[in-house]
Amino acid sequence: MIAISEAEFSRAKDLATTSLLRYLRGRGWSPSRNYGRGQLWVLPVTGDSGEPYEVLVPLDRTPRDYADRVADLVETLSVVEARSPADILREMSLPSADWQFLRLTPPGPAGTVPLTEVVPALAGLKDLMTSAAAAEASPEPQPVQPAQKPQLVKDHVATVRLDQTRVGSYVVAVHTPLPELPAQGYLFDDDTRSEPFARRVSRRLYAALVCAREAAETSLRDDAVADFAPYVPGGLSANLCEALVRIGGDEGPGFSLDFTWSSDLPMERPTERIRLARPQLTALDAGAKDLRARLGNRDMTLRGSVVRLHRELPQGPGAVTVAGSFEDRDRGRLRRVRMTLDQHEYSKAAEAHRRGDEVLVQGDLTALGNAARLENIRSFVVRRVSE
Repeated sequence: MIAISEAEFSRAKDLATTSLLRYLRGRGWSPSRNYGRGQLWVLPVTGDSGEPYEVLVPLDRTPRDYADRVADLVETLSVVEARSPADILREMSLPSADWQFLRLTPPGPAGTVPLTEVVPALAGLKDLMTSAAAAEASPEPQPVQPAQKPQLVKDHVATVRLDQTRVGSYVVAVHTPLPELPAQGYLFDDDTRSEPFARRVSRRLYAALVCAREAAETSLRDDAVADFAPYVPGGLSANLCEALVRIGGDEGPGFSLDFTWSSDLPMERPTERIRLARPQLTALDAGAKDLRARLGNRDMTLRGSVVRLHRELPQGPGAVTVAGSFEDRDRGRLRRVRMTLDQHEYSKAAEAHRRGDEVLVQGDLTALGNAARLENIRSFVVRRVSE
């Protein structure tokens, strides 16, 4: 057992009892017996029929030995978790948060990872968090998410914190702080209006990972690319699949993700570890490409200028050509895109052409030969040059 230092002892006496209880609940401990000013908590030993671990939690900060009791608790936890007292004390002082643990298994000494593998893995982890937040923020499922994300998504990803690595082959720990709210809302509860956005994103991420694993296993079982579209309502997207593939690297054996949920917002059911091996990642890569090929051209936004107008009659619909670029692809490459507009939108296009105004058109991109077209036009917006 590692005894805590004097500096750590000073930090222990400043910890609130709520921080102690939150930490224990979040790691599977449960109360067993009350002892007046203290409470006995237990943790079953995984895969062992022996006696569970036990710790005595002080519930009253007024006694002079409060810091000693917290020190005893932390020293026991350091043995159970094989971590330093300093790390445990630091986490106890953190605000309520949901945690994810990315476990990489690269070849080589335990606790290390090649730099060339960890850098893309971290970039993929950021993409993974972004795709989950975008799925939760979207009013409807998107098989291919747009490159430009809402500010809500950007703000959420900015709150995600990278923590110290954990014992294991190479475990990357991240956490998302939650606002202090009553314990309401569960993983499989449809009424999530009381949940903060950060928790809803974590739930969406877990559900999407379950969908990704199932879709990949279906592809492997059938020895063919499965239709990933039915999994989109659960949060699966081409973006999420690509993020998982990026985490796994080009030749990596795979990885796993574990979730630990803030005890301030208890979960109705436990969440299992999500493992993705190399064959599953290969299937996800193929599924992402299929989603982009079949469904990746929906709800495209074209920004440009009207360069051609044509209709056979003075009234009614007409053909319009816009020279511009799509906001979400091709890195701004200019192209000419044809479309057919109804009488009202055609009149707006003609006025924009006369004035030299910019237009924004949303629809589904199709290709006929070498000519790009927008079908199912959802909006045609004119922006005056002076705006």
